[in-house]
Amino acid sequence: MKAIETRKLTKKYKDKTAVNGIDLEVEEGELFALLGVNGAGKTTTVRMLTCLSEPTDGEGYVKGHSIKNEKSAVKRIVGISPQDTAVAGNLTVRENLEFMAKVYGFTGNRVKGRADEISEVFGLGEVENSRAKTLSGGWKRKLSIAMAIIGEPELLFLDEPTLGLDVLARRELWKSISGLKGKMTIVLTTHYMEEAEELADHIAIMINGNIEAYGTLHEIEEAAGKQGLENAFVEIAERSMGK
Repeated sequence: MKAIETRKLTKKYKDKTAVNGIDLEVEEGELFALLGVNGAGKTTTVRMLTCLSEPTDGEGYVKGHSIKNEKSAVKRIVGISPQDTAVAGNLTVRENLEFMAKVYGFTGNRVKGRADEISEVFGLGEVENSRAKTLSGGWKRKLSIAMAIIGEPELLFLDEPTLGLDVLARRELWKSISGLKGKMTIVLTTHYMEEAEELADHIAIMINGNIEAYGTLHEIEEAAGKQGLENAFVEIAERSMGK
């Protein structure tokens, strides 16, 4: 069974097609990167796959569950760290973690225990008593991802997790994400080419709602006739836009 499979998945908004009948497959346990510039359709695709937005047409399956007809089953097995950091600013880091543990059904001592586990994974101990609104962008992103996995999801969606971070904060977050590989299936949307080069097993390039390339880094470089993901991306993007 594929972790994710889509068939002609489509999302339209009045006069705009945001996602244009895409077919995708994501293997169990891999880190899959969905690349594209702003407005390419990446976030819309994630929103459909996590049942936050209804497809206009087509179908998608998450671990065999339909995103149209089995929304509850899908939501039970996915976690999402959205582009807009989803933390409660007036709560401390520890309070955010324990609150989410309760949301996911943990009770009693297991609430504290699960918060301890996740705090250790992401190295949040030094800031756990700080209010989330006082954290730097890098710490907020770490906390957002920690909150997304506290419910032990089988699939984790990271939508632009390093957007707006400086180089050092970005690299630090890469280490945290890399540490999750193999423990769950991860879908990463980004427009940072080096991020996908560093982390991804397979890569898809999305341009104007269409999947224009899919494969390993080497396969995409071969298809584009260019070395380096950034060069390959530009070549594929310009071909698809007729430049």
